Amino acid sequence: MRIGILGTGTLATALATGWTRAGHDITIGGRSPERAEVAAKASGAHARPLPEVAADADVVLLSVRWEGVADILAAAGAPGGSLAGKPLIDPTNAVEHGVGVLRTEAGRAAAQHVAELAPGAHVVKALHLFPSTRWTAPESPPVTVAMCGDDRRALETVGSLVRDIGGVPAVVGGLDRARQLEEVAGFVIALAFAGVDPQSAIPAVPSPRGE
Repeated sequence: MRIGILGTGTLATALATGWTRAGHDITIGGRSPERAEVAAKASGAHARPLPEVAADADVVLLSVRWEGVADILAAAGAPGGSLAGKPLIDPTNAVEHGVGVLRTEAGRAAAQHVAELAPGAHVVKALHLFPSTRWTAPESPPVTVAMCGDDRRALETVGSLVRDIGGVPAVVGGLDRARQLEEVAGFVIALAFAGVDPQSAIPAVPSPRGE
């Protein structure tokens, strides 16, 4: 697939690396052309100006800090419909650093805000829980990637990309469930900064299907 990545940070670079290894064609761009070139060189991707990143992409990844979401989507032409009809993966965490409290208003998900900023895009909340290093270690055991979205085909496409980097996709519902997934990220972050292994706080519950 042709994947456009908006952002040049550690997660963007890690996912670009994993997807390049899987044989996908990756284009990456950010507000700093120099950082985009560095990220592209490190991951095997191609650096392009932001307005061009989504032009030929089959899928787009939004991978920036919460504060930069609106600006980078605007630079990519999203408000004008440049992402319309495309799966838009949202792994952003709008949480207070070291605290885990969501910064969005009560009852509202960051992913829903992203959907408003990118009219017509098929937003899928995914890949927001694990550190970037997980996606550059293909020998690691598979992990479950909880995700949600309203478009079936977009979910299938993102699920395929999750498998390509060693994850197991688990769809939990529509985009109205995104707030719940984002709260989980806040929960994990809060425990981690408190010096507690988040996995120790989650009970092992057998699947009702016996899987």
